[in-house]
Amino acid sequence: QVQLVESGGGLVQAGGSLRLSCAASGRTFSSYVMGWFRQAPGKEREFVAAISRSGSSTIYADSVKGRFTISRDNAKNTVYLQMNSLKLEEMAVYYCAADETWVQTRRSEAYDYWGQGTQITVSS
Repeated sequence: QVQLVESGGGLVQAGGSLRLSCAASGRTFSSYVMGWFRQAPGKEREFVAAISRSGSSTIYADSVKGRFTISRDNAKNTVYLQMNSLKLEEMAVYYCAADETWVQTRRSEAYDYWGQGTQITVSS
């Protein structure tokens, strides 16, 4: 199995940028598809982005396309989420997750391992 630890959350003004990191330990990181999800208070967890094992393929939620970028460094066992032009409504806890297959990658139920989450607070 794999252990995931997110970092990089914090307070940012609307329109600002943040980069989240998710460090993995345990089984070979490059064996996993990696995803980012977020959950705002009172809302369901929602898909943000995912990246294939090699990093050659990425997918995004429509709401973040063109503003967020997911990437990974398999040598460092880390996946990143660069977030630009953040909006007030994107304030949430952001989670990284690992999945052994590139199947139903937008669904949280498909992921086997989760980090503890990192809070993003967006101020006006």
